[in-house]
Amino acid sequence: MGKRGVNYYKTLEIEPTATSEEIRQAYRRLVKLYHPDLNQAVGDKNRIVEINLAYETLSDSHSRRVYDRQHFPYGQRGDRPKSPQSPTRSAKNPLDPDRHWQQWLSRVYHPVNLSLIEILDSIEAEIDDLSADPFDDQLLENFQLYLENCRSLLEEAQQHFRSLPNPGPIASIAAHLYHCLNQVSDGLEEFSWFPYNYDEHYLHTGLELFRIARGLRQEAQDALQEVYADA
Repeated sequence: MGKRGVNYYKTLEIEPTATSEEIRQAYRRLVKLYHPDLNQAVGDKNRIVEINLAYETLSDSHSRRVYDRQHFPYGQRGDRPKSPQSPTRSAKNPLDPDRHWQQWLSRVYHPVNLSLIEILDSIEAEIDDLSADPFDDQLLENFQLYLENCRSLLEEAQQHFRSLPNPGPIASIAAHLYHCLNQVSDGLEEFSWFPYNYDEHYLHTGLELFRIARGLRQEAQDALQEVYADA
């Protein structure tokens, strides 16, 4: 699960005996504290990636058990050194650090996922604002600024996606993210045409493409849980 030497409980500032609710509360508190969009003074994107990785592992009962078994095999951290895994088990375990799984998860999956959430979760509110008066110059300008910000987020996500090769065991997760990014790109292209001719067809098409993108992002999350379950 986690990289050797990384303690996800310390990352979330909780005890190994923390309940699911305590994990959830700690995650929310830390996101509010370190997310750059919520607290520019101390916002830290790298810290947010670590927090998300820790939460995704510890909030799922199965992945938490696997993590605890790998890091605290004798019940108490530091009781005895862990026995090295046999070559056979290491070769079959898709979460083996030697397969660069955690590096890909930290540097690709989580940054891409955060950008996708920011883009996909904000579109309805932007469309609602624009629908108040689609011909209002200020509303159109605000909508175009929103699209520009989304394109920047998308470009950043695409750069993260290309930054590392995709490990074989998580090919399905990478495939879902790849197609999701393409749908978002196509959706933004549709939205960008609306200010030029006020044809609502572009808005409807863009929303449909974003709906498909949401489904693909969810499929990536489901595929991730399947990998954890097979660990």
